[in-house]
Amino acid sequence: MEPHAPHARGRREWMAVLARTPREALRAALDAALDGERLPAYEWLRAPDIGLAMVRARIGGTGDAFNLGETTVTRATLRVRTGDGSAPVGVAVHMGRDKERAMLAALVDALLQMPHYADRLQARVIEPLAARIADERHRRQAQAAATKVEFFTMVRGE
Repeated sequence: MEPHAPHARGRREWMAVLARTPREALRAALDAALDGERLPAYEWLRAPDIGLAMVRARIGGTGDAFNLGETTVTRATLRVRTGDGSAPVGVAVHMGRDKERAMLAALVDALLQMPHYADRLQARVIEPLAARIADERHRRQAQAAATKVEFFTMVRGE
């Protein structure tokens, strides 16, 4: 049986959600989605490790790119043993130093590529976590908008 081949856009979107989700929220969502079901065995292709990545920025947000500085990242890669010949590979990279979070994200990535788990994890893990991230982004935008100051110039008619 061939592993579920996600569209590149779909996987890119769920990887972004997994990279932005705190460990506790990810663990709780995965536990709730699995509802006591035992996880398949997996093997490490790259055990969680911590390193540095260069952060690039653009002048004025749209201009020339420059190196802003380095940030700590954690990455992991694992392969799920399914017993049916397929072997989906899960990958995770996120900012910070949380190895367990990288393991959970890589495991969810691999499981999302398997038909047995894909729909359930999409509905019970990715969609609620994406909504939570969007709500937090809107809350921060509203908080920033409340502090916005509009400057204007009054012209005297002489």
